[in-house]
Amino acid sequence: MNMKNLRTRAGKRAEEIAVELGVAISTIRNWEQLKTSPRMTPVRFERLTKVYQCTFEELITAQKQAGIIDD
Repeated sequence: MNMKNLRTRAGKRAEEIAVELGVAISTIRNWEQLKTSPRMTPVRFERLTKVYQCTFEELITAQKQAGIIDD
């Protein structure tokens, strides 16, 4: 599971995610290509789970599997 898998599972294009989160499409692509990771406040993190239609745990798993965060 990674950020792209979460987006695909939600049935959304990268452009849609970018618009819903108010970020550039390049930001979404960078997340999916593991160039950067999402920087968030708790409120933004909650929004991210809603947009990706995933749980907090699924988002954390995607970040861990991508090597973006450690245990």
